[in-house]
Amino acid sequence: MSAGRVGVIGGGLAGIAAALAAADAGADVVLFERRSTLGGLTSSIERNGLWLDNGQHVFLRCCTAYRALLDRIGALSQVRLQPRLAVQVLTPGGPAASIQRSALPAPLHLARSLASYGHLSVLERARLGRAVLALLRLDLDDGALDEVTFGDWLRAHGQSPRAIERLWNLIVLPTVNVPATDASLALAAKVFREGLLDRADAGDIGWSEVPLAQLHGANAARALAAAGVEVRLGTRVDRIERDAKGGACLASAGDATPVDATIVATPPPGAASLGVLDPSAAVGLGASPIVNVHLVLDRQVTDHVLFAAVDSPVQFVFDRTASSGLAEGQCLAMSLSGADDLFARGSRELVDLLFGALGELVPEARAARLVDAIVTRERAATFRGVPGTQALRARTETAHDDVYLAGAWTATGWPATMEGAVRSGNDAARGALERLGVRRGRGPALLAGARQ
Repeated sequence: MSAGRVGVIGGGLAGIAAALAAADAGADVVLFERRSTLGGLTSSIERNGLWLDNGQHVFLRCCTAYRALLDRIGALSQVRLQPRLAVQVLTPGGPAASIQRSALPAPLHLARSLASYGHLSVLERARLGRAVLALLRLDLDDGALDEVTFGDWLRAHGQSPRAIERLWNLIVLPTVNVPATDASLALAAKVFREGLLDRADAGDIGWSEVPLAQLHGANAARALAAAGVEVRLGTRVDRIERDAKGGACLASAGDATPVDATIVATPPPGAASLGVLDPSAAVGLGASPIVNVHLVLDRQVTDHVLFAAVDSPVQFVFDRTASSGLAEGQCLAMSLSGADDLFARGSRELVDLLFGALGELVPEARAARLVDAIVTRERAATFRGVPGTQALRARTETAHDDVYLAGAWTATGWPATMEGAVRSGNDAARGALERLGVRRGRGPALLAGARQ
């Protein structure tokens, strides 16, 4: 016997997590997704026989809820997780440096790497410890952290503009999707504490070895079907209707689906259009873009699976040769976060810029022929993680006692990451299940992941 019917609006990671958690607890679940595929902003496109992701979405070992979701949909074998954090950082015409952890306990696990980080002067490296110790003393629950920028805080703790650009920004920009000079101290501190400083192995990096359309979309579709979730693709919910007794129906294209609880797992504008989010909050959160440039080369030019760069328009580069399906040559994906200045540039200009910059970082690329190049853009990839954001991020509960919000933009305490999205879906499912009187379901592992 069903515990009640839960409607989930949105088929991204938050919606997938919410739907599975509710179904595992015994609810009858129907999921609506306006696109033709699941996965939301973590998607792939096919171009000239190759599969290319719309962004290089990585995760860390500390992302327990996301990893639990991968396990739930049978996708753990399709990702790689570093046994120990190690990232090469290249610079044009100069020697590489690296960020890697040792076998020492936190926070000493990064001491050797930071002490030898060649992109900073000896004095700048010596001053890193002051900021690290200050980060460890911060109370992450202190609301005042969301009132200042991480850049201002770093400068107050002895960090030079070059240290901010060449080290701190390497971590802040791809996680908060704005540079350290603009990022909220609250979000940046969360990244460093949760991902690097509190646990030695927390920052080990993981990534998909298959296209995201397969990792999240196809695997989730199978898991949802096996769990008995009704998935309606290509279906937009236009409004939440109420009957005379206050019961809810989800209206879409002339159809109305009665539900006992609703989880709205859409971006902020979608939640606002359904009347469950203040439109001013949706506007206030803003949007930060991500641009990806995919270069298909006629030969292999680097052995690095991933690397970062400083003093270059390149930020992070990922070898996606195998996952794209390329048989000969090499496919490199360049991920550009916080790409406000690059978003409006033409694709040809971006390709020329990044291909030239690659040659300055990897001399072998100068002899390679560019076989193909594809630019993907997400204008509203994430909210803008600037000071004041915390007050605008909505809680799971809404003014309606049977409607719950989910999404990486909600008040998860995390930046707009895959981990935050899954945690929000788990939390929304928990609220909906409590509304239905369900305290414990048949599959508690996914729900527990958000509490770790």
